[in-house]
Amino acid sequence: MADHSAGQPTTPEQRFERELPTVADTEALGRELASGLRAGDLVVLDGPLGAGKTALTRGIAAGLGVGGRVSSPTFVIARRHAAGPRADGPPVPLVHVDAYRLGGSPDELDALDLDTELDDAVVVVEWGSGVVERLTGRHLLVRMAREPESEVRTATWEWVATGPGE
Repeated sequence: MADHSAGQPTTPEQRFERELPTVADTEALGRELASGLRAGDLVVLDGPLGAGKTALTRGIAAGLGVGGRVSSPTFVIARRHAAGPRADGPPVPLVHVDAYRLGGSPDELDALDLDTELDDAVVVVEWGSGVVERLTGRHLLVRMAREPESEVRTATWEWVATGPGE
């Protein structure tokens, strides 16, 4: 199991929340979360359209030092970004998945072979709540919300214990 840094929840009882007034704040949170992520970690992003899931993933990618432009993988469903130099840990690739079009289908999920990707990468799944949790024994759940009529977003995050086949 990955070793997670201070400031990150490490047990199911630890939940954090932060207001994110700007996209830069959202990306900064992603960089902060990345400092505690290692190969084998699954990050599930939950929230409505426009809540900041892709911006958070850009921050995670920057924190991991991965190469390439990070954008929503809606039409390709999954993108793999190569590992790059990382100041706070060993290099690790990022797999960025958009599960919106999967519709919760186990067959489509299995076709992505994410359990294999988890062997050597951090996997971030947008729209993944209720779809990918069975891939690992625990995952980082990040819930994103956006205030109506505002650009202010809120993120809450916690490690959630799950299990394959649950």
